[in-house]
Amino acid sequence: MHRTTLGDFELTVISDGTYFLDGGAFFGVVPKTMWSKKATPDEQNRLDAGLNSLLIRTGDKNILIETGIGNKLSDRLVQIYKQPAKLLDNLHAAGLAPEDIDIVINTHLHFDHCGWNTVRQGDRFVATFPKAKYYVQEKEWEHGRLQLERDAISYMSPNYDPLLETGQMVLLSGDLELLPGISVRVFPGHTANMQAVIVESDNKKACYISDLIPTSMHIDLTWVMAFDLFPLQTIESRKKYYGSAIPERWLTVFTHDDATPWGYIEKNEKGKLVLAGL
Repeated sequence: MHRTTLGDFELTVISDGTYFLDGGAFFGVVPKTMWSKKATPDEQNRLDAGLNSLLIRTGDKNILIETGIGNKLSDRLVQIYKQPAKLLDNLHAAGLAPEDIDIVINTHLHFDHCGWNTVRQGDRFVATFPKAKYYVQEKEWEHGRLQLERDAISYMSPNYDPLLETGQMVLLSGDLELLPGISVRVFPGHTANMQAVIVESDNKKACYISDLIPTSMHIDLTWVMAFDLFPLQTIESRKKYYGSAIPERWLTVFTHDDATPWGYIEKNEKGKLVLAGL
């Protein structure tokens, strides 16, 4: 389990396991001859991608960013993606029960980022984290409701609509500080309203950048996923992020990197983007 401190906060990567993603889709227009030097696919061209949530202990609040795939996928989707469902076990290993989580932040509402928001209880879906407030961008939720042909498969309403019905999910409008040291900032590209979570304590910063930079292998500006709805905006959002994260030395947390869940993005002497560890 990966754990570090950031000022007065403790950060812990809590994994829901790994799932399959197609290598071509994961790296978009980047040729396989290039990306396969960094990641080795299986015989079906699949890669094992991480499902990293971030637990933030502030001293009086326990905050969970993202909730993985969960345990509600259909048998057909389990055959495609797998369903590791390890988040709650790993949360327990970190010393917490679902009842101990005060805040859940979803960067967006794709099923691999909010699956443990709810669990099935008979014929209903109820909050996995019963005392928590959940936060996501309102326009992200509105987009999911449209069920457009391009990405309808990514949006599964049982992961979030039951929380709206009970008032546990709060829909946000743009950038916002949720509580001291915890803020959200919209970075369009993967979706139009995906938000990153910025953590600040004692003049140090970390950012759960989500699918804007899904792994340490995607730090190059043009290594953009085929899943991104607006790839040119992804590039512009990465430029904006690097403009702050590199000179201010933010710890970047990668949502889908099982081997390297975080690190510091830097420019080497040739101007190439590289990753430095903790």
